[in-house]
Amino acid sequence: MDKNSGFRTNVVGGSQVGAIAVDMDKSVIHKTNSLFWDTKGNDVLGATALPKYGAFVSEEKYQLFGDVSGKKMLEIGCGSGQSLQYLGDRKASELWGIDISENQIEKTRELLTASGLSVKLICSPMEEKCGLPEDYFDFVYSIYAIGWTTDLEGTFCRVASYLKKDGVFIFSWSHPIHKCVVLENNMLVFKKCYFDESWYSSSISESTLSLSDRTLSTYVNALAKAGFAIEQMIEESDTQDYDGDFAKKAKMLPVTFVFKARKL
Repeated sequence: MDKNSGFRTNVVGGSQVGAIAVDMDKSVIHKTNSLFWDTKGNDVLGATALPKYGAFVSEEKYQLFGDVSGKKMLEIGCGSGQSLQYLGDRKASELWGIDISENQIEKTRELLTASGLSVKLICSPMEEKCGLPEDYFDFVYSIYAIGWTTDLEGTFCRVASYLKKDGVFIFSWSHPIHKCVVLENNMLVFKKCYFDESWYSSSISESTLSLSDRTLSTYVNALAKAGFAIEQMIEESDTQDYDGDFAKKAKMLPVTFVFKARKL
């Protein structure tokens, strides 16, 4: 299949969106995606946050964090702050967040201040050195944000540097097979090559974003190279209380994946 065929699956939902192949220029992609989240990102894609890891996968069911009381937490791609609030309400001792969007940073600050929670926030691409403390955090996590990075290996190495020894890294993202397949007449139909990791630009609701669809092996190998041991991977879908085409698709293949890894 031609990788420039013009099809991708929405990063969150199951709809098809138009796509144009683009060169991987970090500065251009950062500018495009920060503008997307500064303007219509939440309206277009919504906000995926704990206790949800993504579609049909929850912390309540899988208990990847467990007891976080007294723990230092860093969120990569903190969005509007709901995940930080969730962990703060569960007595985490420190809350830190990083996001590429000034608008998202401000939303997080407003939410946590209104909730009576203290938070330290940094506006920066996740790939770049930004003044976060090293060998400091008990948990670094990312809920449906890690896929926005332009440098996966570099980002994972930075995450490892932020964590204490034996610290835990948890992240979720749209499953790569979900991005390849659509449901048509109750059948799964491939519309994109699974191995195509080229960068593309999509327009959704008059907003533009840039992404790359990485294979699962790309994530696994990047974790290993950064010095992580994978403790758990989740790609199940619990759809028993849902209906509609998206839920039907999720009963046949995973639409979300979650990794839990520990710094060696």
